[in-house]
Amino acid sequence: MEFAMHGSFAAVGAGLAVIGAGIGIGILAASALTGIARQPEETKRIQTVMLIAIAFIEGISLFALAICFLALK
Repeated sequence: MEFAMHGSFAAVGAGLAVIGAGIGIGILAASALTGIARQPEETKRIQTVMLIAIAFIEGISLFALAICFLALK
């Protein structure tokens, strides 16, 4: 029974990691679009910074997912 609870917590953790990454990327995209709308001449710079930040968010979420899947064993 204890193993089943351990696996359940890992599954919840994996779900939270994915949801958190989705929310973070959504907030980041909304902020970038607002910035581009306010200063269209800075579009390239804002897009570059946004893509780098998205890569960091995805990396952190993949790391969290790996930790959750390793907790299943």
